[in-house]
Amino acid sequence: MSTIERSTEERVFAALASPVRREVLRMLRDEGPQPVAELASHFAMARPSFSEHLRVLREAGLVSETRAGRQRLYRLEGAPLYEVQEWLNPFERFWRERLGGLRDVLDSMDDDEP
Repeated sequence: MSTIERSTEERVFAALASPVRREVLRMLRDEGPQPVAELASHFAMARPSFSEHLRVLREAGLVSETRAGRQRLYRLEGAPLYEVQEWLNPFERFWRERLGGLRDVLDSMDDDEP
């Protein structure tokens, strides 16, 4: 399946699968928009390889690129992450219920002790 044929959701999850791309997103979240050179300086990889990571993030809609003179600045785009959060919410509720059940069992075990 080509990148164009993949759904937005598939592109976002594929982009988030890489630890490098997750770290880029964390850096943009914590430090704000940054030029490519600044982002790339945190990774021990060739510039073309890093540019490929940025391309994947752009195509997933997780970052946007603007030009400022000769620099390309990257900025975090949160909308696709909101969609991921919406997809994950039912799973969070599932685990919260399971852990609540475990808490109840453990609490009842404490009551049974002499």
